[in-house]
Amino acid sequence: MGHNAVQPSTLMSDFLRQCGGYAVIDGGLATELERHGADLNDPLWSAKCLISSPHLIRKVHLDYLEAGANIIISASYQATLQGFEAKGLSMEEGEALLRRSVEIACEAREMYHNIGCKGSWDATGNGEILKQRPVLVAASVGSFGAYLADGSEYSGIYGDAVTLEALKDFHRRRVQVLAESGADIIAFETIPNKLEAKAFAEILDEEDIKIPAWFSFNSKDGVNVVSGDSISECASIADSCKQVVAVGINCTPPRFIHGLIQAIGKVTTKPVLLYPNSGETYDAERKQWVKSTGVADEDFVSYVGKWCEDGACLIGGCCRTTPNTIRAITKALSTRSFSATTIQF
Repeated sequence: MGHNAVQPSTLMSDFLRQCGGYAVIDGGLATELERHGADLNDPLWSAKCLISSPHLIRKVHLDYLEAGANIIISASYQATLQGFEAKGLSMEEGEALLRRSVEIACEAREMYHNIGCKGSWDATGNGEILKQRPVLVAASVGSFGAYLADGSEYSGIYGDAVTLEALKDFHRRRVQVLAESGADIIAFETIPNKLEAKAFAEILDEEDIKIPAWFSFNSKDGVNVVSGDSISECASIADSCKQVVAVGINCTPPRFIHGLIQAIGKVTTKPVLLYPNSGETYDAERKQWVKSTGVADEDFVSYVGKWCEDGACLIGGCCRTTPNTIRAITKALSTRSFSATTIQF
């Protein structure tokens, strides 16, 4: 065990200890960008804003920090070198945009801490406490399906032509760039099948990536990941990868989370993270969210205590959740945090 072998795991345990046992992940990015006036009707989706309106991305990151988030996720989910190339950008320009996504999040963190130092926005006199709140920047890596922009990250069915090697070739350079971008952690998000989890684990190992990572899967039945692969097998791949410091679920309706956390907890002792979507349904054909199928913020938050009891310690929101959702989660977790002296790392 060299120096690097022990480093990743201590980052997460130290961070969780500083947060009082529970940490808050930010919420949905794309819908917030649209609310601030961005037009995301593009295969690059929120990554388009890296080119057209980085200030909006920074604003959304700041909104989430002010709502209580301890982890902000970069706008690189849909940002792939292949996707940028299809838009006519060079490899260098694509790599610069990947780095930029992390820089914008780091700038938001710095601005937030600077505002906190002045205490101007905090009438309660808690400026000092809030200023000290630890914040990590996570570099987002979406699945191959996210690049296809046809909703296949919600099916995980890539076809026989997409082999393990093909997936590794697709993701490798992007992961290298993001690993050296100044982020604290790489967030592999919405992983829809076992093959892609394996590809990510092998890249982390082969490229000797120095920063830690988390693996987050999605499910549409509460039993398996979306492709039908077993959540236990997927979580086991994450568990056996030394760079992976947390395993969990994102972009999945809240009602499915309970069974999934239990299954993950049986195969790993790594911290469990969750950032479900609002429970609304995404129509990949029409590329829009189906109205009124989700849960209200207060209902979403009513699950939080249960998820903590199930063993989750990093909680946030995915698609269609907002700074209000994150504010409510922060509040729900703060009542647990500092009484959680029994937490063992």
